[in-house]
Amino acid sequence: MPLLERNHLAIVRAVADHGSLTAAAEHLHLTQSALSHTMRKLEDQLGVAVWHREGRSLRPTQAGEYLLAVAGRLLPQLEYAEERLHQFARGERGSLRIGMECHPCYQWLLKIVSPYLAAWPAVDVDVKQKFQFGGIGALFGHEIDMLVTPDPLFKPGLHFEPVFDYEQVLVVGPRHALRGAAYARPEHLTDETLITYPVDTDRLDIYTQFLTPAGIAPRRHKPIETTDIMLQMVASGRGVAALPRWLVEEYANRLDIAPVRLGLKGIAKQIFLGIREADVDIDYLRAFVALARESRDVTASASSLGANAAKPPGRPHK
Repeated sequence: MPLLERNHLAIVRAVADHGSLTAAAEHLHLTQSALSHTMRKLEDQLGVAVWHREGRSLRPTQAGEYLLAVAGRLLPQLEYAEERLHQFARGERGSLRIGMECHPCYQWLLKIVSPYLAAWPAVDVDVKQKFQFGGIGALFGHEIDMLVTPDPLFKPGLHFEPVFDYEQVLVVGPRHALRGAAYARPEHLTDETLITYPVDTDRLDIYTQFLTPAGIAPRRHKPIETTDIMLQMVASGRGVAALPRWLVEEYANRLDIAPVRLGLKGIAKQIFLGIREADVDIDYLRAFVALARESRDVTASASSLGANAAKPPGRPHK
C-alpha cells in the first residue's frame, strides 16, 4: 500500500497557500484534528518531519519543501486529467488555457481569441500570465495547454510553432532627438530613462540584443506593469521604451509617439506558440495555431522591418 497519497499533497499545498493548519482544514473541508492526524501518521511512516512546528505556525522542513514541489507538479496534472474526463462525460470539447510570457503579446492575442471563440463555441479559453514555476514548467505541469512566448525553450516533449513575425523598436516621444532618425545606436540611451515591463534584464531584448553587447546601460531603468501607462510616460517625455513596431503603430493613433529602429539592421523577433507534443493532434489546438498564423495578415505592419525616414541618427539625447 503506497504511503504517499494525493490528499497528503493537497494538505501540504493548502497549508502553504493559506498559512496555517486551521485555514488549510477549512479550505479542504476537513477538521483540523483530522488533518493533523493524517500528516502525523505520514511523518511517522516516512520517519521524517514535514514541518517545523513553532507555536501555531508551520515552517516546511527540507522534506516538506520537496513535498510541496511535488504537489506543485502533480496536483495540476491530476486536476487537469479529472477535468478532461468530466468534459468527455458531458460531451464537451474541452478548454484551452493559454499562458503568456510576453507582455505586449496580450494585445496580439485579443485579435485571435475573438474569432476563435466564434469558430469553436464548445471550447472555453482562459489566459494566465503568472505561473507557479515558469511557462515551460506550467506546460509540463499541465497548468496551461499553450504558451505564447517570443523566446521558446526547445525541450523534449514540447513543440513550438512560429506564428507571427515582428520588429522590436525603440519608442520615443514628440520632442525626442531620435524622432525621425533612421536608427538608434546603443550610446544614444546612456542618458535615457528606459521604461520596460517588470521582467529581468536578461530576458529583455533591448538589453540582450542591443545594450549589453555594446557595454552600455541606460541612466535609469524604470519598470512599469501596463502598456498604456508606459506609452503615456513616453509621450510625455519621461523616457523611452522598447516594444513591437505593430503595437507602437496602433498606439500612435492615440498618442504622440514614434518607433525608431534599434541598430542598423533592427531586432527581428517572432511569436511562438508552445504546446505539449502529446497534444499536437488535438483539433481545437491545431485550429488556434492556424488562426494565429493568419494574424500575419491582420497585423501586416508587423510582418517586416518597417522603414523609417532616411534621416541620420541624431546626437545622444541629453
